[in-house]
Amino acid sequence: MNLLDEQIIAVLHEDHPQSVRHVFYRMTDPRLPEPVEKSDRGYRHVQDRCVKLRRSGRIPYNWIADMSRRGYFVNTFSNAGDFVRQMAGLYRADLWREADFRCEVWAESRSIASVVHRDCVELAVDLYPCGGFSSLSFVHEAAETHNRLGDTRPLVVFYIGDFDPAGVLIDQSLERELRTHLRSDIELDFRRIAINEEQVALNELPTKPRKQGDKRSQHITYTVEAEAMPARVLRSILRAEVEALLPIGALQVAKVAEQSERAHLARMADMLGG
Repeated sequence: MNLLDEQIIAVLHEDHPQSVRHVFYRMTDPRLPEPVEKSDRGYRHVQDRCVKLRRSGRIPYNWIADMSRRGYFVNTFSNAGDFVRQMAGLYRADLWREADFRCEVWAESRSIASVVHRDCVELAVDLYPCGGFSSLSFVHEAAETHNRLGDTRPLVVFYIGDFDPAGVLIDQSLERELRTHLRSDIELDFRRIAINEEQVALNELPTKPRKQGDKRSQHITYTVEAEAMPARVLRSILRAEVEALLPIGALQVAKVAEQSERAHLARMADMLGG
């Protein structure tokens, strides 16, 4: 067990945050000194060790990503200056103002979304964890957000999901619903960037046999969960795809603009007594 703990710590020290499921798949690598079995029991074992390692202080809590539960908060302020000062930290320059496209990311699970969330924030792209087959209301609301903007630049959607009989249908269903509700003058470019067969082979991802009796997607002969992709690799794939849509140097220019505007807001807060 000590050896397994050291493996978990090493994997998270090298790359964080990761979801528990990402850590689990890394621990199933047969080349490790102490691999775990690819089963629900193996997952529960890794999950238990991650809990104990965090409670003991051996790994920071925020090294494990989890968007499955979120609180709802009410912000209050002591005065107008306090409000301006706190809001200054939220100011973001429009990274996509000069881009030829708009962009957003959809993930099949909250587990995947929690791993790429920080990159999406930095790159100013909206992130939608759809939790399997999305509800009609959820997709309709997302489409209506674009419709109300009146921005007719092509919309590029990057999708991350499992490679299994259900997973390869989820993105098809999502794309179909988005096209149904988006305005006709908004061109949609929908791309599954993970997981696909080429990535399974290239990264030697662990596979499982498909469920017996599942009649869907008969061409899928095995299954791979998106969490089987190392978190670092998944983030690099996403960043490369998103950054390719941005003008050269857009991120650096936006950061300089943000620093200037935040300094201006801080001076306003001083004037208001914050």
